[in-house]
Amino acid sequence: MAIHCPSLLILVCLFGSLAGEDLDTKAFIFPVSSNTAAVFLNASLQRPLTDVTVCLGIYTLLDRGHSLFSYVTKMKDNELLLFKPKANQYSLYVGGTSVTFSIPEKQTSRPKWEHICMSWESSTGLVELWLDGQPFPRMGMKKGYSISPEASIVLGQEQDSFRGGFDIKQSFIGELMDVYMWDRVLSPDEVDLVHKGGTLSDYLINWRSLCYEIQGYVVIKPFLKSLYRTWEP
Repeated sequence: MAIHCPSLLILVCLFGSLAGEDLDTKAFIFPVSSNTAAVFLNASLQRPLTDVTVCLGIYTLLDRGHSLFSYVTKMKDNELLLFKPKANQYSLYVGGTSVTFSIPEKQTSRPKWEHICMSWESSTGLVELWLDGQPFPRMGMKKGYSISPEASIVLGQEQDSFRGGFDIKQSFIGELMDVYMWDRVLSPDEVDLVHKGGTLSDYLINWRSLCYEIQGYVVIKPFLKSLYRTWEP
């Protein structure tokens, strides 16, 4: 397993300082189905989460179910999970419960990047999905719940156990970039800014200062320039 934080800054990265690697203009590439390839993220989580937003960009040809962002604790899997059951469905799990947004399928002549933001608010239970900068009708679950902060966070695999339990049939194949996480629900203006490649503050996970570990066959390469942050449907 390769650790991509400067050795003198490992503890700083673990505690969430802006000392990680700037991956702007780069992407994680998951070239093949695998039950080993994964990217482990370090985040500064000091207290239970009662609000959360995760944003990321993906580029894939998969039409089977696959995991994008898996957050588990030693006591519970699927504590927080972004999962695509099908090409036109987007699911968010909180505390083992899920809601799924089904999007009308579009006929396109070529694959495209998708920009996804999903948020959950404990006080109301409301879940929001923003796809390519467009909001979908809000749904709800787990009102009053709090997400434990003692987590293992993984890109590209769904964890059935802490830092493991990967299923090759749920693995991600494709390219993944611009991964961000906040302990709050972003406003519409903030989602629009992130969608356009802008920056905010108070990150739990910051793509432009990322502390991560690569396991297995995952490659980092520059974005395909012709597709660079062209989020249009």
